[in-house]
Amino acid sequence: MNLAAATNESLAHTSNVLIYSSMAVYTLAFFAHIAEWVLGSRSKVGRTAAALSGSGAGSSAASPVVVTQAGSTAVLERPKVVTRAAAGTRDVPDGPGAAGGTFKGDLWGRIAVSLTVVAFVVEAGGVITRALSVQRAPWANMYEFSITFSTVAVGAYLVLLALKKNVRWIGLPLVTTVLLDLGIAVTTLYTDSDQLVPALHSYWLWIHVSTAIICGAVFYLGAVGTVLYLFRDSYENKIASGGTPGKFAASVMERLPSASSLDKFAYRINAAVFPLWTFTIIAGAIWAGDAWGRYWGWDPKEVWSFITWVAYAAYLHARATAGWKGRKAAYLALVAFACWLFNYYGVNIFVTGLHSYAGV
Repeated sequence: MNLAAATNESLAHTSNVLIYSSMAVYTLAFFAHIAEWVLGSRSKVGRTAAALSGSGAGSSAASPVVVTQAGSTAVLERPKVVTRAAAGTRDVPDGPGAAGGTFKGDLWGRIAVSLTVVAFVVEAGGVITRALSVQRAPWANMYEFSITFSTVAVGAYLVLLALKKNVRWIGLPLVTTVLLDLGIAVTTLYTDSDQLVPALHSYWLWIHVSTAIICGAVFYLGAVGTVLYLFRDSYENKIASGGTPGKFAASVMERLPSASSLDKFAYRINAAVFPLWTFTIIAGAIWAGDAWGRYWGWDPKEVWSFITWVAYAAYLHARATAGWKGRKAAYLALVAFACWLFNYYGVNIFVTGLHSYAGV
């Protein structure tokens, strides 16, 4: 074995170690997020803080708060935070967050975010060393795509946090999904480092596949927001109709952003990345013209990429149509993301086509 081959093998081994190490840190972050939710929901201080800020879905944001201390009584005006002001809709404030407004919950949340940052850096190191081991873009097969996908998804989440966006509620579902993604990658999808087939030797590999990964990661964040919107919207509907949700549902739902905020988040995320998905398909067509001599050939991957594009286009159009806003549009968004998932897992594993040369 020559020196170059030994170096590449060492880098590949280092990459594997880093990926497994990131999984260990993500696991710690997962438990920290659990502690944030549990401690935040069971604290009397958290419930009092939520009441003072008018964050409960069943509270009246305009009613005063009476505080009694040392024999004296003071009446405080409850701040009103309206996030759903359209005619015929509910005026519901955002919840106090995953920590539930408590110091201890917030502390665990900060620990969880810090661990997520560490895990992200370690995982990114695993992706980079994987690329160095083969001296190419690290997404030529499903294993490499998966580890890069989860890295980009976490990176997008951390960027939103750095921009002071109220998205810490994504942390628990994100870390859970990343662990699942990496678990499947290292057990079922793992492929040893290898060189590319001739058709993939192109700078379009960097352009086309990288944009596909970015789109998938951001679409995932939008899907999380959509799912939580549906749960929160059902919760608000129950409150509005005079129902009484269970204690567990209340402890979780009241700390999430309002249904309106979640709906806007999902829409803005999907709308922002949709043009990039359009570019991804165009870039793939150009690459197909260079590699196979035609821009479009109804290959399964091409077909499902276009179906995904149509599904997201239908969602964005529905979101702008009065009769299809809300839950109907949310269902379309989930169908669109399901198309993206099938395009990745289903087409790659169960369907044979021109995109099958990279193996699993």
